[in-house]
Amino acid sequence: MSPITRRELLKRSVGAGAAMALGWTARSYAQVAGANEDIRVAVVGFHGRGKSHIEGYRKLDGVRLVALCDPDEEVVAKQVAALAKDNVEVATYRDIRKLLEDKSIDAISIATPNHWHSLMVIWACQAGKDAYVEKPISHNVWEGRKAVEAARKYQRIVQAGTQSRSSAALKEAMEFLHGGGLGKLRWVRGLCFKPRGSIGKVDGDQPIPPSIDYDLWTGPAPLAPLHRKRLHYDWHWVWPTGNGDLGNQGIHEMDVCRWALGAKTVSPRVLSVGGRFGYDDDGETPNTQIVFHDYEPAPIIFEVLGLPFQQGEKTMSTYRGVDIGVVVECEDGYLTIGSYSSAAAFDREKNKIREFKGGGDHFANFIDAVRSRKSSDLNCDVAQGHLSSALCHMGNVSYRVGAKALPGEIREAMKDKPEAVKTFERFLAHLEKNEVDLRETPAVLGQWLKMDPKKETFIGAGAEADALLRREYRKPFVVPEKV
Repeated sequence: MSPITRRELLKRSVGAGAAMALGWTARSYAQVAGANEDIRVAVVGFHGRGKSHIEGYRKLDGVRLVALCDPDEEVVAKQVAALAKDNVEVATYRDIRKLLEDKSIDAISIATPNHWHSLMVIWACQAGKDAYVEKPISHNVWEGRKAVEAARKYQRIVQAGTQSRSSAALKEAMEFLHGGGLGKLRWVRGLCFKPRGSIGKVDGDQPIPPSIDYDLWTGPAPLAPLHRKRLHYDWHWVWPTGNGDLGNQGIHEMDVCRWALGAKTVSPRVLSVGGRFGYDDDGETPNTQIVFHDYEPAPIIFEVLGLPFQQGEKTMSTYRGVDIGVVVECEDGYLTIGSYSSAAAFDREKNKIREFKGGGDHFANFIDAVRSRKSSDLNCDVAQGHLSSALCHMGNVSYRVGAKALPGEIREAMKDKPEAVKTFERFLAHLEKNEVDLRETPAVLGQWLKMDPKKETFIGAGAEADALLRREYRKPFVVPEKV
């Protein structure tokens, strides 16, 4: 495709404004022309969650799936063949930049590995396209804020993929909670008790499948040899591309925690404790982790447990009957959220006093906002997604700048936070049931990190922690200082 000149692009622009980094303006040819026209969507990345994006849009009236983009030719070929059986034809791309040159596409839906999320959002906004982006919306705190800035600057509709925000049950439960239905909040607990086995251990560099353009797949991350058995999915458990289960499954629950708390900024202080226990493999991220966000007057306490209830079993631990979800502790009882479409309130005697049921369609909500051109119509605007993602990143930074410590040292670090100490005692009991000896495999005690919630920068944390708020980007896949 031949390049389009700056002058030609400006002539095609609908709205006023300076030419942007990729040549398109904020209200360009991708602006939806009318409420009755089809919204033309492209899905980027569909080896996993992206398949749900494809099916989600295909179910919606007035939406056309017109393009697919993935650096793996084999993945693309399989999906094209599957769509062809239903007489659906799509354009295909390996490079997101080429897709964004397609003037007919109104919106992109991003389900790539985490390290690509923010840059794709920024590029989409600069290209005059709206975007749905999977959770977490960023790989680090800094680039997440840049994605928000891009959405605002170019007046784009950007939905974060934490779909619990579209749940009718959770909306009703939050209204009940915020209306004082259970009295004053004491703390909010996020739970990610999800089985995570070993990813194995290799002796050397592994071959890249020939169908994959590894340069494009790697994008903003360092172009390093593959040093794990599987390229796909197990990228979650290494720092250059993933954020551990805190930023994988846990971001859903972290978002609900912050929603319950009503927090409008990141927390002023964070501490994390954890480790990778029970096996020796090529993963780097913790499979067992506590994160304490020191909000006032009520903190968020987050727990990740990747090992089973005890060694040899398949069942997972639970807290108040919940393994993956949120428990909100209040003066007059507690609220449990254990699924996307249900929640329940209990009094102090553990009697159920209220139930909330009903789901929702997060993709449909995104399309509705694309038509209305109002970001306020989104159930989870990119700014909401950024804050919740940032809470996950902050916890991981605390962990990554920490050091191995004995249980007594960890208790000492938490002594002013009784509920955190109680959580750590459960952490210890869980590991003991899985025959993990912390004398042989010590836990990591992270640093207490103080944050300026407005600037989203650490205060007096040191260069190592500050550096982990962002990353060095590999050219040309660079998140710009000015979007």
